[in-house]
Amino acid sequence: MNVNVSPPAIEADRLTKRYGDAVAVDAISFSIQAGSVTGLLGGNGAGKTTTIGMIMSLVAPTSGRVSVLGYDMARDAYRVLHRMNFESPYVDLPHRLTVRQNLSVFGRLYSVANVPERIERLAADLDLKSFIDRQSGKLSAGQKTRVALAKALINEPDILILDEPTASLDPDTADWIRSHLERYRATNNATILLASHNMGEVERLCDRVLMMKRGKIVDDDAPEKLIARYGRQNLEEVFLDIARGTGAAKKEAAE
Repeated sequence: MNVNVSPPAIEADRLTKRYGDAVAVDAISFSIQAGSVTGLLGGNGAGKTTTIGMIMSLVAPTSGRVSVLGYDMARDAYRVLHRMNFESPYVDLPHRLTVRQNLSVFGRLYSVANVPERIERLAADLDLKSFIDRQSGKLSAGQKTRVALAKALINEPDILILDEPTASLDPDTADWIRSHLERYRATNNATILLASHNMGEVERLCDRVLMMKRGKIVDDDAPEKLIARYGRQNLEEVFLDIARGTGAAKKEAAE
């Protein structure tokens, strides 16, 4: 009997990126199932941004492959890019355009069926109405983050990639953003890949964590299992152990 099995949402097979003699990502392999939230963690220079770039087909791998929803991103990215989106507070939208104009541009880029209606719905969901016609360059940090999230959700993506989505936000606004992401994931069965330095955020949102160091995946498990395996109280302590090279001994001691 033939059984249809859905492909992983994201799959990497010995994915590698070199810049001359420097190895940014070193033959990593992983598979992420649809509807899950996975944290991609590591210190500065661990290879997170390069990995995200290869997943999004913005960076060409030196070797290995990455597929999204069953499509090889080196050959068939055009078949799946409209089902993905990306959010980072470090990527500014054009400052002179209003929020509405920016969202309209991205809505059309993603061939959203009814852009004005979609913008109105996002404005209501993300509390943008009071500044929807303000220039993006004149927004506060919290407002910019909500607009960046609206841009990332304009096409109702199946794959949502987030790079520190709540960086520099006050606790109330950050909690609001996390709650919205939880609702979006549950409502749409979306797959989320989250790069963050906020370990509390990762513990709250993620089903699983990929820990990177020097271009390699050095551990991979659910947050609570990592905490138990390293004999620590929280994920931040695990992160520090791995980043400082003390994790292996503590992991062995805990086992």
